Amino acid sequence: MAAEITSFQSRVERWLEACFPPDVRTNRGERTHRFLEEALELAQANGCTRDDALALVEYVFGRPAGEAAQEVGGVMVTLASLCSASEINMDNAGDRELERNWERIDLIRSKQQAKPHGSPLPQ
Repeated sequence: MAAEITSFQSRVERWLEACFPPDVRTNRGERTHRFLEEALELAQANGCTRDDALALVEYVFGRPAGEAAQEVGGVMVTLASLCSASEINMDNAGDRELERNWERIDLIRSKQQAKPHGSPLPQ
């Protein structure tokens, strides 16, 4: 049985379908790398240092891997709490970014096509 998904997740899936071929939009490794990139950019924007980020990488990868669905819950809870601490409306920020992405499909596609295949780096 397929997991029930939220309205926002459904809208993101429609954007992904419009923007990327199936092998890109459904590639778990690619989606993981893009998520990590955005999470690091958010941490950087909130003042996290490179040294702190590298220390956390060592800490996380020094432990056994978690279960993905539970970790998604942790990400959602900590993102919501970070947004509250930062006085950011999480829902509005997500809606604005999705709208902006619809306006930049050609740019996003060209960046995707230019990146080295199999690399975690965006370009």
